Amino acid sequence: MTLVFTLAPEPEDDVREAGRLLFAGPVDFVKGVTAMAGLPPADRVEVCFAGRSNVGKSSLINALTGRKTLARASNTPGRTQEINYFALGETRFLVDLPGYGYAEAPVAVVAKWQALLKQYLAGRQTLRRAFVLIDARHGVKAVDEEILTLLDRSAVTFQAVLTKVDKINRQERDAVIEQVKGALAKHPAAFPEIVVTSSEKGDGIETLRSIIATLE
Repeated sequence: MTLVFTLAPEPEDDVREAGRLLFAGPVDFVKGVTAMAGLPPADRVEVCFAGRSNVGKSSLINALTGRKTLARASNTPGRTQEINYFALGETRFLVDLPGYGYAEAPVAVVAKWQALLKQYLAGRQTLRRAFVLIDARHGVKAVDEEILTLLDRSAVTFQAVLTKVDKINRQERDAVIEQVKGALAKHPAAFPEIVVTSSEKGDGIETLRSIIATLE
């Protein structure tokens, strides 16, 4: 059976409010982790954010949490070399994974990150969903396919999140959504709803908050 991919719908009012309340509460940096032994206890629902370097991951996390400097944005690809944990109140961990697809980093460093990423994705029982960020200006590229395949193999449900949608026009937006739908159709772990976002304009932020708030 072929999954039909659609855009994530606007949340119902009660779900929207649950998302607002979750992110209006305390959001605290817990720790940066460079080895599996350093992960915090798996005592709550966890979601992670993955994306190639400069896809706008830090900006999206900051927009979600309403805190401008929670996740450090950087113009240097590959700067985030740790798995960064943030606590959303007492019930959720929000996890910022190292960016991938960086040309600047040494091969040995990249190999170490990739090994940690594989261990994390395969071994974290409380991980409910991975959000894979796709730059709306470029669509799914070969470097994204690597992480999508890794998520398939790890049996981790992932949801595509288009970023920077404010940087393109309506025609380009429609074209990239179709491209992303076609790419996702090849991946059994893909969740069938795509979230379209703009960190600058606030598009899709309430939808994403609501999704995170309702995962169990």
